[in-house]
Order: sequence, then structure tokens, then C-alpha cells
Amino acid sequence: MTAFLALIDRDLRLAFRFGADTLASLLFFILCGSLFPLALGPSPDLLRHMGPGIIWVCALLACLLPLDRLFGAELEDGSLDLLMLTGPAPAAVAFAKMAAHWLTTGLPLLIASIPLGIMLGVKGSELPLLLLGLTMGTMSLSLLGGMAASIVLGARRGGVLLPLLVLPLATPVLIFGAASSYAGQLATSPAASLDLLGACLFACLPLCPLAAGQGLKAAVG
Repeated sequence: MTAFLALIDRDLRLAFRFGADTLASLLFFILCGSLFPLALGPSPDLLRHMGPGIIWVCALLACLLPLDRLFGAELEDGSLDLLMLTGPAPAAVAFAKMAAHWLTTGLPLLIASIPLGIMLGVKGSELPLLLLGLTMGTMSLSLLGGMAASIVLGARRGGVLLPLLVLPLATPVLIFGAASSYAGQLATSPAASLDLLGACLFACLPLCPLAAGQGLKAAVG
């Protein structure tokens, strides 16, 4: 557990010291969401109706941006080989990297989704439900993205293959998350969508780190 927390702390320090990836994801999320009103027009009703879906799609795309460097830097400088030899289990290494990815990418996106949602006309009473869904959704995206990043690690044109692997796997998260966010507008219960979104998260928690650990072992082997 000490080594696991040390890995998370190391990645957080690196992210704050070299924050280009984190800043790029955050700026992409805000700018991408800000372009929709320009394309759809200034209709408040239309923006309010499409707001949750816009935020979910932008969050999904923003989470993809730093994934190609999630394990790549360690593979290039040789620290990944050292972690595989002397560090915790490969699954624990992968899980620590995924947790750090969510803390440096998913958490800032959650904070930025509040002003973006207000700009798109999402009501204040609907924001807590949107944030709850985004919390579980971004965690699932970090787990799925980390698994995919480990699979393409060391492959030629891995950055091109990465979105092709993540987007199909993330489709259920996007569907259930957006459905839960629209429950307030449709006057329906969000319980079923949140349950399914939580089921996706709890399925990803054990499976994605294990698969990612095998991908890391294959990359350094």
C-alpha cells in the first residue's frame, strides 16, 4: 500500500510540475463545449436540452487526450522496467497510474463542468445529478483508458489505435451517464441509469487494472 500511494504521489507531482497534458485536456473540454452554442444557435431551450449530452461527449473526448502518455514516458526512460522488477504487482502499478489520471484529468473536468453546465443552461437543481454521473463516468473512463493505453504500449501508431479501442468500450458509460443526467428534464427517476453506470464502474475496478498489468508485462517483456 505504501508503494501504491507513493506511485500516485509521484504522478501527481509530475503532473503539477509538467502540467501541459492536464491543462490541454481542461482547455479542450471548455473550448469544445463553448463551440456548441455557436453552431446550434442562441436558443436557450435547445441548449438546455442538449447541455448534459454535450458535457458528456466533451468529457469523454477530453479524457482521451493524455492517455497516450500515461505509460509511455516510463517506458521510454526505463522506469517502467524498474517498477516491473522491484515495484508492486503490475496490476497495482496500472491502478495507481489510472487513479493519478483521474485525479489530474477527471477531477478538473468535474470542476469545469459546473460553469460549462451553467453556460449551456443546465438548471442548478440538475447539476448535482450531472456531477454524480460524471464522477462515476470519468472514473470508468480512466480505468478503460488506462487498460487500452497498456495494450497499445510500444506499438507503432499507438496513439491512433487508442481512441479506436476506448470509444467502443466507453459507449455504455456515455449512454447510461447521459440518460441519468436527462432524468431531471424528463421528470423520470435516474436510479436505473445510475445503477447501470455504477455497475460499469464496479466491473471496471477489478478487471481493467488486471488487464492493464498484463499489458505492461507484455510491453516490458
